[in-house]
Amino acid sequence: NQFWPMAISFGTNLLVAIGAIAWTAIPLLMAPTAPSEPEYTEATKKALVGLRDVKGLKWYVIPMLSIVFYIYAKEMKKARKTGNWNSVYAGLTLFGMDLVNETWNGFIMVLSGKSAFWTAPGETAYRTMVGLNIEIMFMFAISGIIFYNTILDDPDEKIMNIPNKWLVGAGYSFFCVAIEIVLNKADMLIWEYWFWNASIAGVWLIFLFGYFHFYVAIIL
Repeated sequence: NQFWPMAISFGTNLLVAIGAIAWTAIPLLMAPTAPSEPEYTEATKKALVGLRDVKGLKWYVIPMLSIVFYIYAKEMKKARKTGNWNSVYAGLTLFGMDLVNETWNGFIMVLSGKSAFWTAPGETAYRTMVGLNIEIMFMFAISGIIFYNTILDDPDEKIMNIPNKWLVGAGYSFFCVAIEIVLNKADMLIWEYWFWNASIAGVWLIFLFGYFHFYVAIIL
């Protein structure tokens, strides 16, 4: 019974992501044909170094992976007793939505011949995409479960006249944007385009299409 709502939610948000990228990428698509040799930014070049190269793996990945497994094992054990698998679905949905985001972000790098919307060129134990590494993946793997365990037992119960599920989703999205700004200041997460940065307009784009639609997918 849970499959079709999840499938519809994922498909809807996939269309939202595609629509967002089409709208923001119009200047790129209307530009002259890119040269045969991409003129990547320095941050992009750094993000491509060691991409999916297991030789850079670090030992701390093992305990981090164990923590993620432990969290899912606990949630699945509770779900088997109660029949309520929503926390597990929430975790997998948010993680899946992040992979959608990272995929179209990579397409932007290829189409523009310059840069993705965001790159993560800093040190990492394993770089999976230009804007994604193993540490970020572990975080997003459990973020949906954190969200589910934050909302009230009745997700529609209102706080400040707003259903708490929407309020919590918006709150976590703003928190993630704030963290991104700090990471950008530390040169760990790089933005290259004027419409995707710490400006007033850019912050709202990052809020809506960088994070909030993750929680919308869970709620729907």
